[in-house]
Amino acid sequence: MTPQVAPDKIREQIADLLWEHTSAYETEEVCDRLGMPPILDGTVAMSSKRVYVRKRLQRAPLPELLDIAQRVVDEYHDGKLEQLLDGDGLRGVAGELQNVIFAAVGPKPRIVLRDAINNVIEIIEGAERCLVYDRPLPANGLDWGTLVDWWKEDTGTTGREAALSLYHRLSKALASPPEKLLFRTYCRRYANDTRDVPALLPQVYMHYDPFTKRELGSEGDELPRQRMDFLLLPTNRARIVIEVDGKQHYADESGRASPQRYAEMVREDRAIRLDGYEVYRFGGKELFGEAGEALVDAFFDRLLDRHTQ
Repeated sequence: MTPQVAPDKIREQIADLLWEHTSAYETEEVCDRLGMPPILDGTVAMSSKRVYVRKRLQRAPLPELLDIAQRVVDEYHDGKLEQLLDGDGLRGVAGELQNVIFAAVGPKPRIVLRDAINNVIEIIEGAERCLVYDRPLPANGLDWGTLVDWWKEDTGTTGREAALSLYHRLSKALASPPEKLLFRTYCRRYANDTRDVPALLPQVYMHYDPFTKRELGSEGDELPRQRMDFLLLPTNRARIVIEVDGKQHYADESGRASPQRYAEMVREDRAIRLDGYEVYRFGGKELFGEAGEALVDAFFDRLLDRHTQ
């Protein structure tokens, strides 16, 4: 799976297509029929068809933009736009989300496949050390509002109390000050408006090895990156991994630089990127004090703008 295509490429291709196939007199009607949002600043198609179409599409959130693009493909049979939708990563990670095991604290839980045919898992030991989101992923991704609603049903809490208790439970999974700063800064941005904002899930299992390193012995190798520091699940099957790197990511137990450990880390990055995940890394040294908070804010400004426009 190749990296995601920017929504701007979708808008440009639609604008070019309608410029070619419609007259200025009919462009507005065609845009209405395709379900584009209305224009607000008085721009008219007679001045520039491309500008008019771009401005209407600019107001469409990503899921709506993709629906419009599919209607354009169905009507005009444009191969380039179809390729953007189906061949270049806008579909995100292939396959349906089944279980998200996250907010893990302490030793790994013991997990069994209760029904291997239907991929039903059961945590038979250590369930209290993690959370499991096992509902279908909504079309708009997993946002804070949806996660809080799930938490309310799971815990019986209500109102503001539910959101606060979820925040404190997720925070327990954070081990280092840099991780805590990143999570705290992200949550503070949306303290009063959690709908439609992707939930930031800490300590998420990506791979699961039922054996510990001790059980595997000196001849056995654990699966790499069993847990991700953070995961975002925004719209359109995108899955965004955020890692906060401490010394253990590039040094051995004695504190000396380890080319082998670093190579293993970047090799795994390549593998999950090819599966359609986006991976972003912070050095732990970046995430301290007001400068660290400003860095996190600037990062999420650009990241979420890319996935919601």
